[in-house]
Amino acid sequence: MDSFAGKTVLITGASEGIGRALALTLASHGACLALNARNAARLEETARECAARGAQVLALPGDVSRQAECTLLASRTAQRFGRIDALVNNAGITMWSRFDAVSDFSVFERLLAVNYLGAVYLTAAALPHLRESRGLIVAVASLAGLTGVPERTGYAASKHALVGFFESLRIELRGSGVDITIVAPDFVRSELHRRAIGPDGRSLGQSPMQEPHTMTAQQCAQLIVAAMRRRRRLLITSTRGRLGRWARLIAPGLVDAAAARAIRERR
Repeated sequence: MDSFAGKTVLITGASEGIGRALALTLASHGACLALNARNAARLEETARECAARGAQVLALPGDVSRQAECTLLASRTAQRFGRIDALVNNAGITMWSRFDAVSDFSVFERLLAVNYLGAVYLTAAALPHLRESRGLIVAVASLAGLTGVPERTGYAASKHALVGFFESLRIELRGSGVDITIVAPDFVRSELHRRAIGPDGRSLGQSPMQEPHTMTAQQCAQLIVAAMRRRRRLLITSTRGRLGRWARLIAPGLVDAAAARAIRERR
């Protein structure tokens, strides 16, 4: 995927954070964009900004945790642009709570429904179109999908499921021309953390992160675009994440301690 000009890219979770930054970046590269998010007003704002950069844009409000809506997302994208060249499964929610403090366990179901099943449903709907275009699937996971992270049990579980699904699907798709890029960001400055779900199932209302010390969504989006160009298997966005992946093989206790420190320091 040397050029995005004229290529159709479907992005979920596109109203803010990484999804919005990725949409704006690809708009500048001339991509045709189908953008999805639950918040229709914020989605329209992102769509207008992308159009101002010269992109053809289709805004598709909807909830990826509902299979019927995922089917509609793929079909409407293909109807509008005639093809789907790349699918970016980016929609997600998060949680912050020690497991022994959780009082509302429905949060675990919500995390799996959005972070995992949403990507499964939409990938299934878009796959016939991606086979035709010999396209690319991008799964925005997390470092928490590669290693355990305290106070993020439900979130880490959903991202581990996402990574396992797409690593398995990649093998099934060998020879089809469809590639899969898994993205594992470190902490990213975004609205996701401000709406993190607490132990009682309600939003925390503010980010628990030390945000000035974290990567911006725009920086993350630029790394993702570069990985999409090369159709990379795996993108880990931070040095500590890349080191931790290998260190886990020989010193897993050190990686656990580093994860605990990162959460304790909130960065």
